[in-house]
Order: sequence, then C-alpha cells, then structure tokens
Amino acid sequence: MCRAHGRPGTFLPHMWVNAQAVPRFYPNAVTLRHDAAAIDEQRATVDILARSNPPGRWAVKDSFATLDLSRRGFDLLFDARWIRQLPLLIARTSSDLAWQRVVTSDTFPAALFGDENFAMFAGSRAGEVVAGGTVYRAEKVVGLSNVVAEPGDAVTVFRDLVALAAGLFPGLPIVGYESGNELKAAINAGFEPGDELRIWVRERP
Repeated sequence: MCRAHGRPGTFLPHMWVNAQAVPRFYPNAVTLRHDAAAIDEQRATVDILARSNPPGRWAVKDSFATLDLSRRGFDLLFDARWIRQLPLLIARTSSDLAWQRVVTSDTFPAALFGDENFAMFAGSRAGEVVAGGTVYRAEKVVGLSNVVAEPGDAVTVFRDLVALAAGLFPGLPIVGYESGNELKAAINAGFEPGDELRIWVRERP
C-alpha cells in the first residue's frame, strides 16, 4: 500500500520502517523477527523513528506481541491474533452475494490496481455493496485484509474471500489477523488462530 502511494519505506533485517506519512490505518513500522537481539534493535529503531517526528498519529505493528512500548509514549490500540487457512482444493463461493473484482477507486491510487499481486473484491446483494476485502500475494502466502461484512454475513464473507483468493492465487495458504467478533467469524469460517500481535499508536507531540 505504501509503495503504491510512492512511499515504500525501508526493510531492515528486523523491521520494516517508514518515516513518511503513510495511508490511514497503516503502521509506520512492522516487526519482522522476535529473537532477543532483534527486539533490542526494534526498540532502538522505534526511538530513532520517534526522533524523526513522523507526521500525525503513527503506529507500530508488533507482529509477535514482544514489545512493550508504553514507556515510549505509545498506547495499545488493540490485541489481535494471526489467522491462517491452508489452500483450498475447490475454490468456490457459497453465499448469495454477487462478487466483483474492483479495478478502480477514488480512494486508492491507480498504481495499486496495476499490481498483479493485489486484488480488491466487493460483494453485493440486491445491487448494494455490503461486503468486501483485499488480498495480496507475497512469496509464500496470500494476505487477507480489510474484510468488511455485516455481522450476520461475516462467516460467509470470510469463506467467500478465501475462495476468491484461492481462485486467483491457487496453492498458497491465506493469512491475516483479526480480533473480537471478526476473529470469531474467521475461525468459524475455517481459519486456524495463531500467535498474538499488537498494534501500538503514538500521537505526535
């Protein structure tokens, strides 16, 4: 998403960081490892990033729930759990929703829709969009995110999005993270819950 906005950030051995303004709801840093040496490096990198004074409210995605950033001026936004589903043998949607792949949007940059690894889906009922989600293919997995669904549709929406992702990028496991009712819906849709993660936020002084 940041690359599509022209601000790709930097991959370090232990962390991805971006000192520029990032799209709304996206973090400025994501941890990539959780050994003791990496955690020390991550704390130091967060301190350096804070001194660079990122614009507005910024966040750190603590992928392994191993950082306590409360003493560094961060608030815990939420806890979540990783979820995973193995590749489907048959990729087929099963709900009454009519799904379409979104190819353009006033909200997202055009470069995103030109990325062959990215797909956004919208689900409609009676001509009205009532559900959606995005998928992105990485080297060994497909990431599922931004799932939108009415509470009564949530389980079938997760199932449909898995089928859509498997149809587009076959043979790869599908991963993401959720919390609360969305986590329950994902598990009921067949996802396996995994380790915890945390999202920390900090207001600009």
